[in-house]
Amino acid sequence: MPYMFLSETIRSYRERDPAARSSFEVLFCYPGVHAVMWHRLSHWLWTHNLYFLGRFSSHISRWLTGIEIHPAAKLGRRFVIDHGMGVVIGETAEVGDDCYFYHQVTLGVARTDRGKRHPTVGNNVIIGAGAKVLGPITVGDNARIGANSVVIDSVPADTTVVGVPARPVIRKVPGHEPEFDPYGMPCDDSPDPLECELAGLRAELAALEARVARIQAGQREFGETSRERVAE
Repeated sequence: MPYMFLSETIRSYRERDPAARSSFEVLFCYPGVHAVMWHRLSHWLWTHNLYFLGRFSSHISRWLTGIEIHPAAKLGRRFVIDHGMGVVIGETAEVGDDCYFYHQVTLGVARTDRGKRHPTVGNNVIIGAGAKVLGPITVGDNARIGANSVVIDSVPADTTVVGVPARPVIRKVPGHEPEFDPYGMPCDDSPDPLECELAGLRAELAALEARVARIQAGQREFGETSRERVAE
C-alpha cells in the first residue's frame, strides 16, 4: 500500500508538472512529495493517540519542507503540492483526491471555536498560489480557486472563483473544456467579477445622471412657461 501511494503520487506530479523530468527527480527534489509522506506518518501517529509524536513529526516536516500540515488533517490520494513553500493546512481540514495546491495556499479558520473550523475540499480541485480558503466551508469537486483569492463562502462544484472576496467567473469556453487550469485561473478572457460590478455601478450612475438632467430640463421649461403666463 505505501508503494502504491508513492507510485501514484509521483505519477501525478509527472503528468501535471511539465518541469518534472523523471520519477527520481520528483522523489528526491520535490518538497510537496516529502511533506505528504511525512504527513502519512504524522497522521498515523495522531490517529493512534500518539499526539505528541504526531505533532513532533509534523514539526520536523515543516522545518524540512516549509509546508505545515496538521497531523489531524485528512488528505486524499494523488495530492500534488507545487513549489510548496508557505502552504498551511489546518487541523480539521479535509482534502479529496487528485487535488493540486500551489505555494502559500492556506486552509485556515474564520473563527477560533472548537469543532470543525477548516475547509473541506472535494476531488480534482486546483487552488492557486497565495489563495486563502477560510472557515468550515466546502469547495466542490472540480472547482478552481484563482491565485491570491480569499474564499469565505462555499464554492459549488465545477466553479471557478477569483478575487477578494472570491466571486464566480465564467470558466468554460465553447468547444474547449480544459483538464488543468494553471494557478486555478480561468482559461478564457473572463472579466474580473469586481470589474463587472463596477461597470454596472457606472452604468447605473450614468442613467441616474441622465434622469436628473431630464428632470432639471423639465423644471426649467415649466419655470419659463409659468413666467410667460404671469407676464400675460
